[in-house]
Amino acid sequence: MSQPVKKSTYKSQRKAEQERLEKQRKTMRKLIWGTAVVVVLGIIAAVIFTPKSNPTDFDYASLPVLGKTDAPVKIVEFGDYKCPSCQYFSQQVKPQLEKEYIDTGKAAMYFMDFPFIGPDSTTAALAAHAVFHQSNDAFWKYYDLLYKNQPDEKTLWATTDYLVQLAKDNKLDVDYDKMKTDIDKQTYIKEIDKGESTAHKANVQSTPTLFINGKEYTGDFSNYGQLKEAVEKALAAGKAE
Repeated sequence: MSQPVKKSTYKSQRKAEQERLEKQRKTMRKLIWGTAVVVVLGIIAAVIFTPKSNPTDFDYASLPVLGKTDAPVKIVEFGDYKCPSCQYFSQQVKPQLEKEYIDTGKAAMYFMDFPFIGPDSTTAALAAHAVFHQSNDAFWKYYDLLYKNQPDEKTLWATTDYLVQLAKDNKLDVDYDKMKTDIDKQTYIKEIDKGESTAHKANVQSTPTLFINGKEYTGDFSNYGQLKEAVEKALAAGKAE
């Protein structure tokens, strides 16, 4: 028959058990906090030391350029010559960028094709490439002409005859016969395909889409102040490096 436990013995055992549990809880808290600190430090280290890459690695030297190639800010436009929003950009936004940043040597503008509206979007891109490979300056004149004379986007208007005649009517300083041949033979289709591929890799969803020093501009084109702020930030970042 077992002997009854004395009250004093019971109390001492209970106290010892409570002390053991409290010591265990303290040890667990230390382990949890230690693990949390290690995780946080790991995240901070990853953010600090992981190389930051631009969303798109542009081959600037192969693209039409408006402005000085050594300008500290490089603006790349993805566009479709049938796109009404691109027409707005070319007529309302680009002239402001030219006056304030491009003509002053602070920025240079480049163009890449993202022809997605219709099959003649590609035909228009082929015409622009044909002009570009004869003259970079003529390209930018033609760029403006295409948007200035842009019919309704639902109309199949960018035919070879129309595109060559547009150059002739505006006395563009290029060889028109060569231009026609390059359009018909799709001489520069690989360059257009490369532009589309680059657009997809950069997750471009619409036109116009701008990248400023490799970073996508996500502001409102109808508010030039937002775009100006983005360009100014790129300028300031370049000076800080």
